[in-house]
Amino acid sequence: MYEGLQGAGVVAVFASVQACERERRARQSNKKRREEKKKRWLLSSKRRLPAWRGVVEGGGHALDLDLSAKDGILGGGVEKLDLKKMIEELDLCDVPSVFICPISLEPMQDPVTLCTGQTYERSNILKWFSLGHLTCPTTMQELWDVSVTPNKTLYHLIYSWFSQRYLQMKKRSEDVHGRVIELLDTLKNVKGQARIQALKELQQVVSAHPSAKKTVADHGGVALISSLLGPFTSHAVGSEAIGILVNLNLDSESKKNLMQPAKISLVVDMLNEGTIDTKINCTRLIELLMDGKDFRSEIVESLSLLAGLLRLVKDKRYPNGISAGLSLLRTVCSYKQVRNLVVSIGAVSQLVELLPSLNSDCLESALFILDILSTLPEGRAALKDSPYTIPNVVRLLMRVSESCTQYALSILWAVYKLAPEECASIAVEAGLAAKLLLVIQSGCNPVLKQRSAELLKLCSLNYTATIFISKCKLTSTIQ
Repeated sequence: MYEGLQGAGVVAVFASVQACERERRARQSNKKRREEKKKRWLLSSKRRLPAWRGVVEGGGHALDLDLSAKDGILGGGVEKLDLKKMIEELDLCDVPSVFICPISLEPMQDPVTLCTGQTYERSNILKWFSLGHLTCPTTMQELWDVSVTPNKTLYHLIYSWFSQRYLQMKKRSEDVHGRVIELLDTLKNVKGQARIQALKELQQVVSAHPSAKKTVADHGGVALISSLLGPFTSHAVGSEAIGILVNLNLDSESKKNLMQPAKISLVVDMLNEGTIDTKINCTRLIELLMDGKDFRSEIVESLSLLAGLLRLVKDKRYPNGISAGLSLLRTVCSYKQVRNLVVSIGAVSQLVELLPSLNSDCLESALFILDILSTLPEGRAALKDSPYTIPNVVRLLMRVSESCTQYALSILWAVYKLAPEECASIAVEAGLAAKLLLVIQSGCNPVLKQRSAELLKLCSLNYTATIFISKCKLTSTIQ
């Protein structure tokens, strides 16, 4: 009996062992099938991923989440970068459209997907829901489910894309920082052609990399470059040095240092004799100095400076030079004691003759200058004596901007008050009456309308009503 029981027990144990073995093999088989299925899924995912890559990547670099994690960009062993900080500091204009939230049109930091398949920045879509909307903002399709699902794949793509560019920017910044320091050290120890070459390279670095400006300032570069300007400085060195200085943020002490007579004299010489780029940089530097609290007006009370500016303004080959010259001349004319000098070098007639060839921005500056000079007796006389004043100024009424119309009316008023009878017929023949009627009928400033009405009355004094009306109609038809 016991032997039978023992035999049955052995059989039961053996059967149990066999069952465990079958279960273990089944688990292994299931695990193997799951791993093979996972591998097939990963392979299919990687085949689909280039569709993302093609959309979001440029410059010959493909996004790869595995590689990003391996390199530490997605948190694989280095300090994780802050996405918000990267977005703010990079200021990129070529962000892929799939990274942009359709609501805010800003790069997404926490993308979530709706049941419609559209993706939004979490805070933006939640705000949309809080306003009572139960639709998809892009498709306006009614939502059957208002829950949002984090789009982790898109988040990692965004993070990887911005991380790569952020790290590249930091690397370039470090390289620029070191190169600037190296060039500043070089400038302390070299002369001649080597100095010119170092200045030329430093100018290129400062112009191309905003971070270089701070490095130059932090390492005494402004004082060093300013010290290179003096009575014995060659124009080659001076040109490169000024090209650097105009790209830096100059403090009051630096500006005061640059206002030394010897340095200003060099700048004026180069304004008259340098290349077009040098001349433009000289005007920019003088404007920077004039913006300082320690600026002395006698610095611009220089016939040589004013003559150089006028030559720059008259050179039609270089529109950038005309714009820079007029900008500085406008600033210079804000000093009353300089205006007579500007008139004395023939600026009035030359600016009047230049009016038809100027673009809108330059026109406003030129008319502003002529308007200021018309407050002087000498300026009004010069305007009246120029045969082109009335025709050229009349053409600008209601043609460019309200500011230009205001300056033009002021100039014409000054000329008319000086010689009403002499100017009346010229003005009417040039179409002034018709233009004044346009100003009066327009929706511009009431002060301009009043000035136009007064000027129109002056125009009509030398004509009978019938002839004057016919003149207005004739010139209006011609124009």
